[in-house]
Amino acid sequence: MTSTPSGSTLPVLALPHPLILLPTGRITIPVSKAVGEALLALVRESDEQPLVAAVPQTASPEAALYPWGTASRIVRLIRPASGNLRQHYLLSLNGIARVRVLDSNPDLPVVNTGITYRKVEYPSAGGVPSPESAVKFKAAALKLLDQLAKDTTQQAKRDSYTKVAGMVEEVTPARAAWMADVMVASINGEYADKLEFLSAADPDDRLRRATSIFIKQSSISEVSKRIAQSIDESLSKQQKEFFLRQQLSAITRELANLRRQSSSPLDPSSNMPDDNVSHSGSELDDDTQQDYEEMADVKAKIEAMAKDSEERKMAVREWKRLKRIPQGSVEHGVIRNYLEWLVSIPWTSSSTAYAAMSMETLRDRAFLKNAREQLDSDHFGLEKIKKRLIEYLAVVRLKAMQAEHEVKQLEQAQKAQQAVVKAEKPAADAASSTATVKTPARRPVKGPILLFVGPPGTGKTSLGQSIAKALGRPFQRIALGGVRDEAEIRGHRRTYVASGPGMIVQALRKAGRPDPVILLDEIDKVGQNNFHGDPAAALLEVLDPEQNHTFNDHYINVPIDLSQVLFICTSNTLDTISAPLLDRCETVQLSGYTYTEKMHIARKYLLPKQLQANGLAPEHVALPDSTLLHIATRYTREAGVRSLERAIGGVVRHKAVEWAEHADNEAGVGKEYKDVVDEDELEAILGVPRWDADEREREERRGVVYGLVVTGMGEGGILPVETIAVPGDGRLKLTGSLGEVIKESGELALSWMKTNAYNLCITNARGQDPLKVPHSFDIHLHLPQGAVKKDGPSAGVAMTCAFVSLLTGACVPTNIAMTGEITLRGRVGAVGGIKEKVLGALRAEMTKVILPYANRKDVEHDVPPEIRAAIEIVFVRTIEEALDAAFGKGTLGWRPKDHLLESRL
Repeated sequence: MTSTPSGSTLPVLALPHPLILLPTGRITIPVSKAVGEALLALVRESDEQPLVAAVPQTASPEAALYPWGTASRIVRLIRPASGNLRQHYLLSLNGIARVRVLDSNPDLPVVNTGITYRKVEYPSAGGVPSPESAVKFKAAALKLLDQLAKDTTQQAKRDSYTKVAGMVEEVTPARAAWMADVMVASINGEYADKLEFLSAADPDDRLRRATSIFIKQSSISEVSKRIAQSIDESLSKQQKEFFLRQQLSAITRELANLRRQSSSPLDPSSNMPDDNVSHSGSELDDDTQQDYEEMADVKAKIEAMAKDSEERKMAVREWKRLKRIPQGSVEHGVIRNYLEWLVSIPWTSSSTAYAAMSMETLRDRAFLKNAREQLDSDHFGLEKIKKRLIEYLAVVRLKAMQAEHEVKQLEQAQKAQQAVVKAEKPAADAASSTATVKTPARRPVKGPILLFVGPPGTGKTSLGQSIAKALGRPFQRIALGGVRDEAEIRGHRRTYVASGPGMIVQALRKAGRPDPVILLDEIDKVGQNNFHGDPAAALLEVLDPEQNHTFNDHYINVPIDLSQVLFICTSNTLDTISAPLLDRCETVQLSGYTYTEKMHIARKYLLPKQLQANGLAPEHVALPDSTLLHIATRYTREAGVRSLERAIGGVVRHKAVEWAEHADNEAGVGKEYKDVVDEDELEAILGVPRWDADEREREERRGVVYGLVVTGMGEGGILPVETIAVPGDGRLKLTGSLGEVIKESGELALSWMKTNAYNLCITNARGQDPLKVPHSFDIHLHLPQGAVKKDGPSAGVAMTCAFVSLLTGACVPTNIAMTGEITLRGRVGAVGGIKEKVLGALRAEMTKVILPYANRKDVEHDVPPEIRAAIEIVFVRTIEEALDAAFGKGTLGWRPKDHLLESRL
């Protein structure tokens, strides 16, 4: 926009139905960001308040523009507040004069999509209305003002009505048309009457229409008064309440449309009040008018529902029941609460605007680029996870665009079919056949249900938030931890006391859209089947794309379409998730962070967050890389970064105290404030390092080796395997809360060691038992931390090395850790959790790990290159190779193997 139009050309702003602006009136409406920026440029370029033509839209299906409008000045244009998701400007207009749009176009943009310039004509303001029209106008206006003054109970309003009546009596015939504009713009009237009044350019015609409107309003007031006076005092309280509600129903029907209109005050000199505006001093006051408005709002939302839809039928049926039940009844409150929930749900059949907004985001050519930038700004590392999420978003985008293309093709085919029918059949037959054609429904976009599995603190929940930001949709989180009742998912039936809908419906109501991103957090902690039902089974209908388009909440009892919702689940483990529920999800594994990643995360996210939370600026605290690494290695040892954030928060709070004391010391006495936190200061701030003791206790001992484990929370670490010889009769004793599988690994390791005792020079003959020759003794194998249950097929190699170390006297260095399962033939089998175990070994400052050769592909695929460069990884196929890698080649004295011929059965 380079210049402001002049003469008879004005920018036209379409007012959506049922908004209308009359001369001398004022209205405030929200406009889209594009319209707001265009109007803002227009205001900046004008020396005075610029004019726009506010033209109302009719209620027809094509929303055509009315030929008449109002030339209005832009009084105020307020920008949206920061953080506002809707990004709407607030525009205030003041009506000046009538205009007629000469080149009106039915394709003019609506108020929230743009403005356009059109030629307008100002009607001639000449002419004086006839004395008869002026007299009738004054009589009708004075009668209406007198009735309004009598009906109101507030003295201030009564005085205002009296003042306006005095102005009407003194107005001259030449100013009577102006007074009619003021009065009609200020009272509540029907939309059609106001449209006809807007098109009345002749003063005589304008006064006649205003007189008709005033007479109609006076009649409504008189009828209401007669209804109120006809109630006999002898009627019972319930009968009186019934008649009062009949009166309220009649009034509500007349005021249903007027409630949405912006009521304009009179000229500042007149100060005419609005009788429908509540002036309650507090929202806690018992305001009957507010209760009426709430019920009228519920009714308006019911009328806005899609025709012939299940939710509208249910709402109409319950509304009729509500009207038959007295307000004091308990059933009245139950039905009203149900209706409020029913109309607050964003039904897909009635929310086409949100579908258009979602498609607008997906059509953007920079959608995937913006999504990558969003993921990179929110998370460091996780490259394979981000790649999978970009694939997920790309599939969602392509499916949505393909569905939209198919709908357009079907619409074009239907239009072509209608044209053929009109050409071949008579007009009547063509009209009837056209009426039977329905608009094709948009197919829901069915995407996979992503399940993020990983240790706590690795960013599973924040990944869901990033997906919601990339799609431009609202984000809702549902915590499933500890859910034991099926009704928390499906809702309670209305027969229960204090019943209500489930968490899925509550999330939809909070989101306000039928297509939010809903995160089902901690899905592995959902309760199992009990007398309250099976909540995990209730989630099957929610997550199954073939079923969730007709999800049935027990409270709502109307099928709810969840096919447009993008569900994302998080879990710490897959062991406790039911198999049918896991089958609906696509697993995305998140492992722990490396020290390099933790350093970047702490520098980029955690430290700025803690500085802001504790009221410090970035220049107040400086943490060198050596200090951050010391915190990460000595004070935290976890897969995620939560403990690291808490430790950094402790350092920042300590510096906050020092800065506050330094700032409060005005005299400058005392030590100077130091913003850099050195490594040697951490013990005074955070205490003694948590992991130093374990490092000092790790020493080379006979019969002790270190195995690699994965904890129940998905964190990798090391666990010593301790063995000792005790007097006995040659048995194996296992302790440490071991499961059946790990006990079998101990038996396998002992059997292999007994079989190969002669080859290892432990015994002098093949048939001798090393636990009984030359002296009989028992072996006690223990895994520390007895309070933690341990199980799984991954400790065979470590147990075998521990037995060999105990019986041969050779020691395994403390910087070597190992994992793997063995067979009776001495083969080393593959195990799981390789990335977690390697990261745990690195955190424990191991320099060498022994892994099964079958897990080589897992190392190359999952373990980052910098980790593989920082630690030596040895792959073994047999237990002999594992022993050589653990003890060192040539350390154990092996006898030459005899060449035996295996028999063939």
